Amino acid sequence: MPVPLLDIHRQHEPIMERLRGVFEKALETSGFIKGPELQALETEFAEYCGTSHAVGCASGTDALILSLMALDVKPGDIVITSPFTFFASAGSIVRAGGVPAFVDILPDTFNMDPSLLEAFLERHCAVTDRGVVHKPSGSRVSAVMPVHLFGQPADMDAIIPICREWGIPVVEDACQSVGGEWSGGKAGSFGAAGCFSFFPSKNLGALGDGGMVTTDDPDLARKLTRLREHGGSGYVHETVGFNSRLDAIQAGFLRVKLGVLDSWHEGRRRNAAYYDDAFRDLEEVSAPVTDGRSRSVYNQYTLRAGNRDELLEHLRKKEIGCAVYYPLPLHLQPCFAFLEYARGDFPESEKASEEVISLPVFGELTTDELDRVVEAVREFYGG
Repeated sequence: MPVPLLDIHRQHEPIMERLRGVFEKALETSGFIKGPELQALETEFAEYCGTSHAVGCASGTDALILSLMALDVKPGDIVITSPFTFFASAGSIVRAGGVPAFVDILPDTFNMDPSLLEAFLERHCAVTDRGVVHKPSGSRVSAVMPVHLFGQPADMDAIIPICREWGIPVVEDACQSVGGEWSGGKAGSFGAAGCFSFFPSKNLGALGDGGMVTTDDPDLARKLTRLREHGGSGYVHETVGFNSRLDAIQAGFLRVKLGVLDSWHEGRRRNAAYYDDAFRDLEEVSAPVTDGRSRSVYNQYTLRAGNRDELLEHLRKKEIGCAVYYPLPLHLQPCFAFLEYARGDFPESEKASEEVISLPVFGELTTDELDRVVEAVREFYGG
């Protein structure tokens, strides 16, 4: 039998009756949009993340866009982020009217390198009466968006003080890291806003699209709530927002899953440890590095591998689920050619894109399946 990269059905099976109950309740009450179910999820999710507020929305991408809009990112403003991440991180900046500026990653965790963020600000930016300004372009720097990639938060011990010193708000892209921890704090609890995706393949996935923004700022929470409702309340609109509501039925599904999420995380950590031990003596691959201050939730288990493309083909022939996240860093995407970056500008991101491969790690994998993955990888390298 094939070993899938992800099998959501196995995850749903033990809670299937409770999920069906959510669906039946929605049909019986005709409560489809927002309402008590969403309010309850927002309260529970904020408590889970250790924040004062949580605002549901239609997707993780919308969570990022809404957060930037709520922080008053203006057309042409710069938002600093990572070039090694899913497209939405930079795409949301453009959709909010901003311009992405990239800072390269650390080679071990794949997350933003704080020393390079600090160097970018010191070399290229200045504090003026307009705020922080990017000297070469004259544009305002409105936010920094660190990405908590593959389930492991970025170095918030370093990033938050740097941004606080410069007076730049932080928007955490925590779309892959619900429940991930840094220095005892949950992802999404450090910056002005934390953004989450409930895409079905995420550790906490809806039965469709969904997203959430966490914050400790009540004013920001009110802005977010208005922006997801076309920018207003009732028929009075203070600004132009858009329609980005989280359906009540999705909120109900997510409430059921949130109650068992940490047990699912433990399964992923157990499987990641199994791989770590199995690949420890294999020189051709490097297992994911977990910073000692963090607690990863392993949204992906991502190796660096020699002859990556050949390994990918080998695993697929063996019917072993695998994928490359991400084969082309954002600064080299055709749609961002206007930013005038070139190959070689962010060498760590480019090197990672040529070496990474993600293996099945979901908590319901059997030991036999884990062994088949390990054997297939070791066979490829003659181990």
